[in-house]
Amino acid sequence: MDFTYSEEQRMLADSLRRFVDSEYAFAQRRTRSRTQGAFDRGIWNALAELGVLGLTVPAEYGGFGEGAASRLVVQRELGRALVLEPVIPSAVCASAALEKYGTPAQKDTWLMALASGSKIVTFAWQEKKGRYRPEAVHTVARRVDGGYVLDGDKSLVWHGEVADAFIVSARLEASNELALFIVERAAAGLEVTGYPTIDGLRGADLKLWNVRLAAEARLGGDGNGLAVLDHAFDHGVAALCAEAAGAMERLIEITSEYLRTRHQFGVALASFQALQHRVADMLVQKELALSMAYVAAQALDEPDAAQRTRMLCAAKIVVAKAGRFIGQQAVQLHGGMGMTDELEVGDYFKRLASLDTLFGDSDYQMERYCAAMHDAAA
Repeated sequence: MDFTYSEEQRMLADSLRRFVDSEYAFAQRRTRSRTQGAFDRGIWNALAELGVLGLTVPAEYGGFGEGAASRLVVQRELGRALVLEPVIPSAVCASAALEKYGTPAQKDTWLMALASGSKIVTFAWQEKKGRYRPEAVHTVARRVDGGYVLDGDKSLVWHGEVADAFIVSARLEASNELALFIVERAAAGLEVTGYPTIDGLRGADLKLWNVRLAAEARLGGDGNGLAVLDHAFDHGVAALCAEAAGAMERLIEITSEYLRTRHQFGVALASFQALQHRVADMLVQKELALSMAYVAAQALDEPDAAQRTRMLCAAKIVVAKAGRFIGQQAVQLHGGMGMTDELEVGDYFKRLASLDTLFGDSDYQMERYCAAMHDAAA
């Protein structure tokens, strides 16, 4: 996979850079986060017009049919600005799942809507006792009158408060098979409770009480429930790594600018060699994270499942470690100001720390990596 920016990718990156510079200034982002529920329909529509939401959606469904390399370009730029809108859960994960596993009718209904930004879809897969494991599902689906009835609870649904539909995991009552269902927000018996998260975004809990669905609402067919989740989350992890690399890049720029302008003993802090060394360590970690973001993007085209898992798990572990290191260093190098809510450094620190928990934290990813190594050796 060639990660050298093509002319089109460079133009896209430049357009996004100008967009986030104008629309995602620190004060504007802070206002949206605290007063608009971490979602702005105008920004969402603008992202759709820029091609972000339909980037990897096939052309026949209103998208651009681009691959992982172009997505890395986009997510890196969005990460620099800590964009609040649900690009990864809807435009990345849901689009990937529907493109590969959706029926023709489901694709016609949802893919074009996702690409245009008229609909937002996110996964509802986590439960209180699941601890990142997608197979740990207690929500029950019963076959009734040619359709299904769902009962159960879902936790920590990323951007669930603004979603128009949810891809919900459940166990079939008769066979105990893991299955996925597209549940529209307007479905009778569905209750959505939103709340803020530490990084300025929003999450939601779902309660499903006798939610009736047509048979056509099932996504993936027999025996593919876990495969759909794995496929969607693989794409999500790759996008998340690129976003984190962009956030680290921008945080280092903010910190370097602070050290150049802040004076102590009559000279700029940037003139102190010890602080220069710390910034250099941050740059090394950022480059390492960016390299692993390339590895994660390349993994999406890897045909061997065990190798793909190892690449993605390794990338997320390394990126999470680098993000925590850079965030901590940035806060410390800002001195007492780094601990206040006055500067944007705190927003970047919180976001980078939160990225570790999405799609499974480093301990969970290490377990998956070791399991994949065992499978390859067997």
